[in-house]
Amino acid sequence: MFRNSGVSFSTMKHLLVSTLLIAILSLWLTASAWAHFYEGLAAYNRGDYATAFEEWLTVAEHGDAGAQYNLGFMYDHGQGVPQDYAEAVRWYRLAAGQGNADAQFNLGLMYDNGEGVAQDSAEAVKWYRLAAAQGRAKAQYNLGLMYDNGYGVAQDYAEAVKWYRLAAAQGYPKAQYNLGLMYKNGEGVPQDYAEAVKWFRLAAGQGNADAQFNLGGMYYLGSGVAQDYAEAVKWLRLAAGQGDAGAQYNLGFMYDNGDGVAQDYAEAVRWYRLAAAQGDAKAQYNLGYMYKHGEGVPQDYAEAVKWYRLAAAQGQAKAQTNLGVMYDNGYGVAQDDAEAVKWYRLAAAQGRAKAQFNLGVMYDNGEGVAQDDAEAVKWYRLAAAQGDADAQTNLGVMYSNGQGVLPNYIQAHKWSNLAAAQGSEAGRKNRDIIAKSMTATDISKAQVLAREWLEGE
Repeated sequence: MFRNSGVSFSTMKHLLVSTLLIAILSLWLTASAWAHFYEGLAAYNRGDYATAFEEWLTVAEHGDAGAQYNLGFMYDHGQGVPQDYAEAVRWYRLAAGQGNADAQFNLGLMYDNGEGVAQDSAEAVKWYRLAAAQGRAKAQYNLGLMYDNGYGVAQDYAEAVKWYRLAAAQGYPKAQYNLGLMYKNGEGVPQDYAEAVKWFRLAAGQGNADAQFNLGGMYYLGSGVAQDYAEAVKWLRLAAGQGDAGAQYNLGFMYDNGDGVAQDYAEAVRWYRLAAAQGDAKAQYNLGYMYKHGEGVPQDYAEAVKWYRLAAAQGQAKAQTNLGVMYDNGYGVAQDDAEAVKWYRLAAAQGRAKAQFNLGVMYDNGEGVAQDDAEAVKWYRLAAAQGDADAQTNLGVMYSNGQGVLPNYIQAHKWSNLAAAQGSEAGRKNRDIIAKSMTATDISKAQVLAREWLEGE
């Protein structure tokens, strides 16, 4: 149920208009310069960006870092002037060169995103580091991400943890979340689920959807906390309410199975649908399943095919298998053996045992493909090796009849016996028929082979 963090850089840029700045400015700016800055601030706050720009330009040209930063911000966002990233970079650089931490951070972002300058991760790291050293939480977080992913620096999880921790200690939720991930995955620190839960909880409490999702997962699995489905539902619901597709899928799953909530197929369908609409393949598959079986919605094979197809197109093996079954049987689509084979093959290539079995049947019967006993045996064998009882039964038949393989009663008995052990009535009957043509010694050999196979599993 867990999701790894992606590259999620902080991209927020703030105008430097704090009262603290004004107090500092008043100590060394001339009265005239201070007046220009103050008039610019008043104009900016009332939305008169053109006037603010002119007032701050006067101060910036005299070398004031705060005003230079603000001009960079206005060019960056097209406030009072046409948006111009290159000009934004110029003013940010002037302010950053004087040690302005916000300008250093924003200049790092410009290099990171290739806005106004050629994209340059190493240069981004340089400016993030300067801002981070001055305690800017977002810069510390971004510097942590650079080390985490090896952008502009050699990948170094321990260094990433260091910077995430500094930002997290200031209450920055994205850093708290990523620090939790580092503890969960044991990257840069010893794996510690309880510590992961601690940081996930802090970020989740601030509304971070990724942290809420992961905290829900920790409660679901009982990792770092006592297993508690109701608590898992609580956190998943919060993340799902923010549009997190993974949480929506998992919440649907909880309703589907009655974990932490009363089982409610209609509610499961509601959450699956929200996640499916965002492209979540597992949700698309499950929604297709609900339509096929009429759980929470009226049974509708065509709608089932629609959702299976979307999930299958993303490589979801279960959906590919089920889509093959729909074509195989003409459920919700025109019956089409060749199309069934296509989808079975895709799922079989991913190791889906039922798809391997079904593909074997298609070759066995010459449906959608030229009849080919050897190819049928190949797919039955792959599925049988994964414990599929139907495949074990059919593989036993192929050995018994010498279809696609040389006749071999010992192998035929082995596979039929393994299928019978799983409750296959066909496997039991075949085993008993085959045994009538075998010596006691050969039956004993077949039983040993079956036991060895089970022990190997």
